Amino acid sequence: MDTSQYLSLFLEETEENIDNLNQSMLELEKDPENTELISGIFRYAHTIKGMAATMGFNKMAELTHSMENVLDKIRNKNLKASTDIVTVLFQCVDTLEKMLKSVSEGGGDDFDTSQIIAKLKGQDGAKADEKVVHDADAIKYNKYDIDVIKEAEDKLYNAYEINITLRKDCKLKAARAFLIFDSLQKCGEIVKSDPPAESIEKEEFKDRIMLVFVSQKKQDFVKKVIDGISEIDSFTVNEIDDKKISAGVMNETSTKQVVSDAGKKNKNVQNKTKKKIGQSVRVDLGKLDKLMNLVGELVIYRTRLEQIGRSNNIAELNETLEQFARITGDLQDIVMKVRMIPLEIVFGRLPRMVRDLSTELGKEINFVIKGQETELDRTVVDELGESIVHLLRNAVDHGIESREERIKAGKNPVGNVTVTAYQEGNKAVIKVEDDGHGLDVEKIKKKAVAKGIDINGMNDNDIRNLIFLEGFSTSDKVTDISGRGVGMDVVRTKVTSIGGSVDVKSEMGKGTSFIVYLPLTLSIIQALFVKVAGEIFAISFGFIEKIQPVSESDIKYANGKEIIIYRDELVRLIRLSSSLKLRDEKEKNGFIVIVKIGDKKAALMVDSIIGQREIAIKPLGKSLKDLKQYSGATITGDGRVMLILDVVSIITER
Repeated sequence: MDTSQYLSLFLEETEENIDNLNQSMLELEKDPENTELISGIFRYAHTIKGMAATMGFNKMAELTHSMENVLDKIRNKNLKASTDIVTVLFQCVDTLEKMLKSVSEGGGDDFDTSQIIAKLKGQDGAKADEKVVHDADAIKYNKYDIDVIKEAEDKLYNAYEINITLRKDCKLKAARAFLIFDSLQKCGEIVKSDPPAESIEKEEFKDRIMLVFVSQKKQDFVKKVIDGISEIDSFTVNEIDDKKISAGVMNETSTKQVVSDAGKKNKNVQNKTKKKIGQSVRVDLGKLDKLMNLVGELVIYRTRLEQIGRSNNIAELNETLEQFARITGDLQDIVMKVRMIPLEIVFGRLPRMVRDLSTELGKEINFVIKGQETELDRTVVDELGESIVHLLRNAVDHGIESREERIKAGKNPVGNVTVTAYQEGNKAVIKVEDDGHGLDVEKIKKKAVAKGIDINGMNDNDIRNLIFLEGFSTSDKVTDISGRGVGMDVVRTKVTSIGGSVDVKSEMGKGTSFIVYLPLTLSIIQALFVKVAGEIFAISFGFIEKIQPVSESDIKYANGKEIIIYRDELVRLIRLSSSLKLRDEKEKNGFIVIVKIGDKKAALMVDSIIGQREIAIKPLGKSLKDLKQYSGATITGDGRVMLILDVVSIITER
């Protein structure tokens, strides 16, 4: 069977199940007796195994099968979910991720899994030479089994309990059992076996095999399938009544209420699932990008038509354009909402990373995530992950002190790291905070002087922001985690490339906060048009705080630099004509646009204000990528190309 057409679905669903495994195992480490968590982890591994086997990725199927064996023992209370076992399971998940990435890049899953599988087998408590012989008596049903059976019945499958006794003279019992399994799985799925599949493969059983089997086939058909296999002494195929099974015994009076409740719960979940499936559909990301581009073109031509209507004073056209503007506005809102995805996609893997880092560094960390439901444009989210990881690694490695240092400073030995996200106007804010020792301003000053950086006139906040300079690090030693002076530079570069900004606040002995400001979308924005030296530019309204006229008498000087007094605050003046190298002489009058990036403010001086419009952002392309003062371009109503100013780059230039 050609499975290539299902590859995209396999990759998406397996990635989702791997994420679920990571999250659930983090919770399991904190609550190792939680049977629901264990059953959930088992289901995720089982689902990956089934899909991988169907797609022909046998190494993935083999690894998840070995995970199932360990998880099954934990589920049946034969093994405890210790930290060592969870660590090995995490290593399995990491290997699955590598396999999945290889598959997505056109490779296969041909990885050497022998060592990790050996580790799994070493965790189950059984000796290498110990042989346990199972003799099936009656299948023991647990809550997970009941839920699976009920779910199958809700999907109109039939559930059967199959008892098979092999002939006494059967010489290759494992091979015969394989034929039974193979024949049944062609028309359904075996969801449980007693003895377990691993014991059957090793012939560690006597003559009896008991199976729980779900299929859309009728009972007589299943009987014919088994009857066609030789060396079977006897067998029975009975339909399972979910109202009568519980904890492995057939006892209607003692289990009816328990199973009924489980059935109701499962039915509710099933109904919710059906509703969700009915209301959603998977869409290729390329199609969404194309749709957004088309909406951007609509915005451009709507602006053009509005300009024609105003210029020619055509009342009938203007009335029609009002309706057209409402429709395109609604369409634009819908498309932008479709492109919005929750930050949970970025944040989902952070707890696992913090767990591994804290273990490696020997630190105890209380990690909290808030606001992961906050939504951003998919393009912004795609570019965000690396920056948040850098900030978090920095907080765990540099921010949080060792246990001994914290106790000596009178702090709780357990450090706190928090990631918070929320919307603020047309921006999203992400904070990475720790309660560590904070940034040492004096230490940063010494480092700056040693690097030849002029720090005259800088306040403490300016000094702290020097850590974002390329190659600047206050770490005394280089480690595999941080300290090479590239992390903070990478963060600022990445964040500014998507129209955002990053700031830092810190207090010695109390901790550090990194605040990232991001645009909600990178496609269509409200912009202010300004004229500078005869050229018209656009400035995103997301950065603008105030617009006001300015004259030469309003301009003051401090530390040799031009400033404006705004609300009793000294704000640096930036003449855009000079910054953009459009003219050398200084204009005496004009307008200033007060812009704010985090806690930083600047006054951008322009010749005149043209107006406010909605614009569609177009990338500059590879040939103009080094023009850091511009974040993109747009097409105006009269067909001209207008550059969009990168406010972050302009005000951070020194």
